[in-house]
Amino acid sequence: MARYQIILAYDGTDFLGYQRQGEARTVQGEVEAALQRLGWQGRSILSSGRTDTGVHASGQVIAVDFDWHHPPETLGRALNAELPGDVAVKAVKVADEEFHPRFGALWRCYHYRLYCNPERNPLRDRFEWRVWPPVDGERLHAAAALFIGSHDFAAFGMPTRPKGSTIRVVHRAFWQPEGDGWQFTIIANAFLYHMVRRLVYVQVAVAQGRWSLEQLADGIDHQTVQIAGIAAPNGLELAEVRYPENGQELEKKV
Repeated sequence: MARYQIILAYDGTDFLGYQRQGEARTVQGEVEAALQRLGWQGRSILSSGRTDTGVHASGQVIAVDFDWHHPPETLGRALNAELPGDVAVKAVKVADEEFHPRFGALWRCYHYRLYCNPERNPLRDRFEWRVWPPVDGERLHAAAALFIGSHDFAAFGMPTRPKGSTIRVVHRAFWQPEGDGWQFTIIANAFLYHMVRRLVYVQVAVAQGRWSLEQLADGIDHQTVQIAGIAAPNGLELAEVRYPENGQELEKKV
C-alpha cells in the first residue's frame, strides 16, 4: 500500500463542485468511481481544497492510498482511461505516507479570466466572465496591489471551518491583459470561501468606476464594508498548489 499524489485538471461546468454530495455529479465522485473500477477499496480521497460549482482546475492535488503494483505513471494512464472527458490526471508520484494535500500546502495559486464585450460569446463564456462596461487597466493594477501582504479578509469571504481565522497572506496579486480580456493571478497561503471571486468582483467595480480605490482600501484595512456581489464561477481556475518539496514538479508525468 502506498500513498499517491495526483494532479487533476477538470472543466467544472457540469459538476456540482468538487466535493462528493450524495447522488450529484462531482469531481470527487467521478475520481473515486474511476479508482474503484481499478480495484481501490478506500473510503475517500484527500484533496488540496474544494472548488465550487462551475469552477475549473488545472492544478487540483489529491492523495489516495492504493495497493497499485505498477509504476506510478501507469496509474495515471489507467485513471484517464476510466475518467470522463471533463476530468484528467496530469501527473502522479508516490508521496510520503504522511502527505496531506490540504494541510501540507505552502500556497495556492488561482487564475481568473474575464473579457469585455457588450455581446456574449458562447465559445468563451464557459471559461471567462463577460463584463461590460469595459474595465480600466490602471485601476485594476492599483486595486490588485492593495491585497498583497497579511490582511483580515473577513469582508471578502468566510473561513473554511467554524470560528476559523479570516487572516490570509497574499504573496502576489496582479492582472495581465489578454486581447479584449484580462487574467487575474493571486497566490496566497490559503483562501476564504468565495474570497477570490469577491476580490475579482470588487476590482471590476473599481475598474468600472463604481467603487473608489479608497473604499476598497478602507474595506481591507478596517472591514468597513461587506462585499455582497460575487464574480461568476466560470472564470475561476485553481492553477497550482505548492508544497515544501523545493517546489519541484511531480516526478512522474502521465
